[in-house]
Amino acid sequence: MGGGVIGSAIACFLQNHPRFNGTVTVLEPDPTYRYAATPRSAGGIRHQFQATVNIQASLFATRFVSDPGQFIKTRRQASDLAFNQSGYLTLASDSGQELIERNVARQQNLGAAIELMDSQTLANRYSWLNTEDLCAAAVGLKGEGWIDPHSLLVLFRESAVDLGACYQKARAVAIDCQANTIKSVSCDDGKTIHGDIFINASGCDAADVCNLLGLADLPVRKRKRLVFVFDCRTPPTTCPLVVDPCGLYFRPEGSLFICGMSPPAELDHDCDDFEIDYDWFDEVLWPKLAHRVPAFEEIKLTNAWAGHYDVNTFDHNALIGLHPDMANFYLANGFSGHGLQQSPACGRGLAELIVDGRYTTLDLGTLRPSRIRDGCRIIESQIV
Repeated sequence: MGGGVIGSAIACFLQNHPRFNGTVTVLEPDPTYRYAATPRSAGGIRHQFQATVNIQASLFATRFVSDPGQFIKTRRQASDLAFNQSGYLTLASDSGQELIERNVARQQNLGAAIELMDSQTLANRYSWLNTEDLCAAAVGLKGEGWIDPHSLLVLFRESAVDLGACYQKARAVAIDCQANTIKSVSCDDGKTIHGDIFINASGCDAADVCNLLGLADLPVRKRKRLVFVFDCRTPPTTCPLVVDPCGLYFRPEGSLFICGMSPPAELDHDCDDFEIDYDWFDEVLWPKLAHRVPAFEEIKLTNAWAGHYDVNTFDHNALIGLHPDMANFYLANGFSGHGLQQSPACGRGLAELIVDGRYTTLDLGTLRPSRIRDGCRIIESQIV
């Protein structure tokens, strides 16, 4: 249920698994993906996380987008994904220096090519930055950057179909469950899908799917995120994707720049619309941009769009694995803005869990949905 980048990655890796002998049906109500989260994302892939499982998942994403044919049968090439490895530059003020040092040490130990810099080295390397209120920074030397997000979605969906998956333009409206085992799903097109395994990959609608089963409320909510596009008269050179201590991010997009920032928790409400709040840019983002990059005092807003995150309000990390109350119902939800870069690991991991009964490559067990019931939150400081 759900044929976006997560659902399509799972379908693709299942069909590609050498010991999978079943069939895959993907329910996707909007095959145009006009309002889907993936095409409206910034397309980032970064290794600069705190939690080990997140670092490892993104390291695999880099390997995948660098050579998709190494892992799945596909007619697409790595060049189709337009992977720009300009890296992430994460900035830290005095209060964040100790944390960024610990995080970089963990990232390096796991194989990520991340360099830690003091404020003087940062100022020398990026002379266009205002570094007066910064104490440290981390930059990805390789394997980090951004891709064309829609192309990754197309790659997974196209490959899944080529391998035998069937995509159906439909939405689940009812689920027949007997003795904690799902038997079938009824769709809004009047069809009924019977199966042995059912997977909730419905993105921002994940909680609605669980509600069809009468399950306890899944803590996944739809939250709006805005992306603004601007032109700069004297743009900074060799600019990576920069993450400011305040949460603001910006990066080049061709000859332009894009930027965004999550709202504070008290203003981050459930939201279905795609309205643009231009005051958010003028009153909040632009002053922060101009503070960090003096050249951004003279910019011109050229475009903007809205998209949605499937935010896991429990701990802002993905929920991947078997639902603790169901025998054949798997979750792949609540990626909280990291779905694109975690889709290869999620697809491969769930395929292994379903076919082999365990993770055989990267262990995603930390992301198990039962951690909500157990009260085991994953600590992840580097949420963008």
